[in-house]
Amino acid sequence: MRFPGGDGGRPTLDEVLFDQWASTSVADYDDARRRARLAETRFGHGWVRWGRTRRVLLRALVIPLLLGCVCAAYTAGDVAPQRARLARTEPAVLPVTPAADPRMRDTAVFDLVGLGALDSRDTVRALPSLAGLGSVWSVRYDNSGIDTKVIGDLIVKVTDAAHVDNVVLVGHSMGGVIALEVGRHLYTGSTKRLTAVMLDCTPVNLNAVRPESRNQGEELLRWTGWIPGARESRTLRLLAEMYSRRDNFVDYSSEPPGIRGDRFARTAADVLWQKLFNEDVASNGLIESQFEAIVAGGAIGDLGAMDRRVDGKPRPAIVFIRPHDPDRDPIVDDEYTHRVLIDTVGGVGGTLLVVLTRGTGHADPIQQPGEYNEVIAQQVVPFVRLEQREELTTGQAR
Repeated sequence: MRFPGGDGGRPTLDEVLFDQWASTSVADYDDARRRARLAETRFGHGWVRWGRTRRVLLRALVIPLLLGCVCAAYTAGDVAPQRARLARTEPAVLPVTPAADPRMRDTAVFDLVGLGALDSRDTVRALPSLAGLGSVWSVRYDNSGIDTKVIGDLIVKVTDAAHVDNVVLVGHSMGGVIALEVGRHLYTGSTKRLTAVMLDCTPVNLNAVRPESRNQGEELLRWTGWIPGARESRTLRLLAEMYSRRDNFVDYSSEPPGIRGDRFARTAADVLWQKLFNEDVASNGLIESQFEAIVAGGAIGDLGAMDRRVDGKPRPAIVFIRPHDPDRDPIVDDEYTHRVLIDTVGGVGGTLLVVLTRGTGHADPIQQPGEYNEVIAQQVVPFVRLEQREELTTGQAR
């Protein structure tokens, strides 16, 4: 079939395309012809010498090129801004509560929060009984990591400016490990009188951390060591936080397990606002530093150093608050820490007080403020005052 010709009797473009279509059947498009056509038109088809090798090498180069682009975007868009922001952070001490008794104005109480938190202002506000020991301050960590010597020097500077000679340190969970190390710096390397160190469910070393929590912490250290930028990356933090909260949105009743869309969106929004867009939350690097303080296992040595008199100063009282039922603490083996404390600073002539609570769990004064305030007011404050009087009397007798 042919259409009438155009000008001069020559066929039009429509006529040519129709003739090609009409003269070709489906059988003409066999697989061999298709493969041959692809081979003729693919990139590098004209390469005669080492053609296949050159094409394989070229394809192999595409993969690292794509990975390099992804890594560059990851570094420039995720890691670098966080690294620059964290470089501008520094530790601080923030006043929260004045001393309840004017006679205790010469004592400052510094509270150090546990793993995953940045400062302890909310915890301090839940514990007004601490004001019975002196004016209360919250320690805010450097979000890029922890240097206990810097924190100790900052406490000395602040107390010098306030004309305060006596210091009490309070540490919750891992914060107790930091408090012991800071306390050692103050006790052995400054003129300040370390009155007491109060430990709330503190693991004195890695053996005091229950296996499940220990494995999570060790895995964190491995990932931050293997993946470049993991200490600063918000993307990795998002993935880790979503994985830890997977029970909120994974539907295990189906096979295979599915995802509940509305709960997934709600969980993602919570993580974004609470953990990523909130600059008052602990960074990956700070959490790593906090766990490394436990792994280092220097708390027992710090306790030993504070159990020996230095320059005639009285030894600090050591207070350990823990639940009476050890199973109420799912993170720390408080019985292990209890035994270590008795061996190190307890016994005859020791400075240890162990307070057993009935309704508390792991370092949760915000959830159980009533019992915490009760034991601090009725047991801790009287013990610290009595212990210091006895230490001063013993020191003068010597």
